[in-house]
Amino acid sequence: MIETVASTALAVNEHLNIRKRRIRSGKSTTRLSFVTGTHGDELEGQYLAWMLGSFLDAHRDELDGIVDIYPALNPMGIDSITRGVPMFDIDMNRIFPGTRHGTMMEVICSVIVNDIAGSDVCIDVHSSNIFLQEIPQIRISVPTADTLVPLAKLLNVDLVWVHESATVLEATLAHTLNSRGTKTLVVEMGVGMRIDKPYCEQIFDGILNLMQHLGMWKGETKTVREPAVSLGRQVGFVNSDAAGIFVPCVSFGDTVQKGDHIGDVLDPLTSKVTERVTAVCSGLLFTLREYPIVYGGSLLARILMPEESAT
Repeated sequence: MIETVASTALAVNEHLNIRKRRIRSGKSTTRLSFVTGTHGDELEGQYLAWMLGSFLDAHRDELDGIVDIYPALNPMGIDSITRGVPMFDIDMNRIFPGTRHGTMMEVICSVIVNDIAGSDVCIDVHSSNIFLQEIPQIRISVPTADTLVPLAKLLNVDLVWVHESATVLEATLAHTLNSRGTKTLVVEMGVGMRIDKPYCEQIFDGILNLMQHLGMWKGETKTVREPAVSLGRQVGFVNSDAAGIFVPCVSFGDTVQKGDHIGDVLDPLTSKVTERVTAVCSGLLFTLREYPIVYGGSLLARILMPEESAT
């Protein structure tokens, strides 16, 4: 069943419609909400929404509960390949929880929050931007770690990043829902404007595993991987000191040692290497620069230090 969650008039007799698809089977009222499309340049969630919906259509008899799929919270952004909301030049994931008496997008955000609230678990799927590639990970703020880390381990990600600062900012959908008692996991993976099918398949297996844990999936599941958890562990940030093009010499997801050569910043005009980039610490390379043009201060990589390095 397809429902319109929120609708508002636009110019030239058009409407902005936020829709969801509800798939329900069995007697259980356990509800999983799958949310994506908050940023128009993040497309992994689009494919995952299709995967989840089509699979449940074919295996409806093994579902005992409710799955709500919200494929496009920012449909205008997806239509125009724009990260934010077109015309308004705003990041939708910075205006939650919204308000019934605010601007058009604030009202839309308020309605979305009220519709998702009450789910047993919400999975909020994002991709990275066009500049950085990320391994499949879940990002959690420290105050919610005790509740969310056990659930995050079920989702077949490579990393659960519990951030000391506000990874999940207060104006995001996830922070809003968590603060209202709806357990919400923020999944991040891949790179903007692309679909990495193996990553999507990896998270899909994790979603079924989580559904089985919630008692709403009676079918088979695959064994999920044990993620690295950053709780109490430090993350090293590698930033460029020079402008040019960044060419890595390591692979995404490698384990590196402090001082290892991980890439170079090159100057196309002088044909010189303007910076030899090295690892600032030892650990897992879980973020790597995808877009090659860099300037001084540009983020090139993130490295998760091993547990024994934590202080």
